[in-house]
Amino acid sequence: MDQNKFNERIQDLVQEAEQKPVRRVKKEKPQLKESIYSLRIDELQDWLKENGEKPFRAGQIYEWLYDKRVKTFDEMSNLSKSLREKLKENFALTTLSTIIKQESKDGTIKFLFQLQDGYSIETVLMRHDYGNSVCVTTQVGCRIGCTFCASTLGGLKRHLLAGEIVEQVVKVQKELDEAGERVSHIVIMGIGEPFDNYDAMMNFLKVINNDKGLNIGARHITVSTSGIVPKIYKFADEELQINFAVSLHAPNQEARQKLMPIARAYKLDELLEAVRYYTKKTGRRVSFEYGLMSGENDSVEVAEELADLIKGIKCHVNLIPINYVPERDYVRTSRSSIFAFEKTLKKRGINVTIRREQGADIAAACGQLRAQERQDEIK
Repeated sequence: MDQNKFNERIQDLVQEAEQKPVRRVKKEKPQLKESIYSLRIDELQDWLKENGEKPFRAGQIYEWLYDKRVKTFDEMSNLSKSLREKLKENFALTTLSTIIKQESKDGTIKFLFQLQDGYSIETVLMRHDYGNSVCVTTQVGCRIGCTFCASTLGGLKRHLLAGEIVEQVVKVQKELDEAGERVSHIVIMGIGEPFDNYDAMMNFLKVINNDKGLNIGARHITVSTSGIVPKIYKFADEELQINFAVSLHAPNQEARQKLMPIARAYKLDELLEAVRYYTKKTGRRVSFEYGLMSGENDSVEVAEELADLIKGIKCHVNLIPINYVPERDYVRTSRSSIFAFEKTLKKRGINVTIRREQGADIAAACGQLRAQERQDEIK
C-alpha cells in the first residue's frame, strides 16, 4: 500500500472511531527552518562541499553540537566567520523552547517544548538503575486514534523533522550536564507513531547512534509501533541492533480494533506474521507492550488467550498499568489483577515483566501534559 492510500485509510479509521465526519481540507504547512541536528555527518559533509567548504569541518561541527553542546553558531570558534554565517543563514540551532518542566519525586522529569511554529510536544527523562532514559516524541499529535491514549486527542498536526527529535535528547542532556550525568538510553514511545514518520525517525537513529554524535548504542535504543505492517517489514530489512516493541494491548482482533482503530487497517494475523518475519530476519526478540485496563483486557482468561496467541514467537511481554487520562474512560487495573495476569503468562512459559510506574505525581500519561496546557492544539 503506498503512503497516500495509507494516509487516507488511517484518517478514515480515526474519524470513524471518533464518530466525526471525515474532513479532507488540508491546511497549509508551516515553513520551518531546517535544524542543524537533522543532518547526518555524511549529509553535513556533502553540504559543506556544495557550499565551498572543507568536508572535514563536519567533524568539528559535530563536536560543537554533541560534545560541547553550544547554544549559538558563534561559539564554534575554530570555524571561519564566513562558515558560521552560512550555518546561521541555512540552519536553526534551537528549534525547541521549554514551556513547562515538571519534576516527580521519583526523579522523572517531563518537558513540554514549543516548536518553531508554536506547536508543542512532550519529552520525558526517566531515571533507572541502569542509566538515564529519554522518551522522545516523533509527531505533533497522532492520527492512529488509540482510544485509551491522550496523544491522539486533536489528531495529527504534523510530523517532526529529524532535528526536532534529536534536539529533544540534546535539551535533556544539557539538563543532565549540570549534574555530571548523561543520557544512556532512548525510547521512541512519546507522542506520535514513529513508523508514520519513518524517514525522520531513521535519520534520528543514525545521528544519535553515531560515535561523533550522541554515541548512544543501538542496543540502548527502543522503537515502538502500533502496528504499521509494511513498515515493520522495512524496519526488519534494516537489520539494526535496535530494540523493537509492538503495542498489542489485546489478544484477539475484535478486542484490539476496539482499542486501536489501526487494527482495522492491519489485522492481528497480518501483524503477527510481520513480527515473525522481523524475529527471523534479525534474530532479535520483539517486546509486546500490553496496557492493562480494568474490565477490558486484564482477566486471567484474557492472559491465557494472549499466551496462546504469541506462543512460539521470540518475544517478551511488558505489562503496563495505564495512567488515568481524564478525557478517556478506562480505569487502571488493580494490583491483584496485574499480578494474576503476570502469573498466568509465566505459567504458560511467556517471558513477562511489569513496567515500573514513574512520574505518578505529575502528568505522567503520554500526551497528558500537552492536553492540559495546550487546549487549542487538541480541539
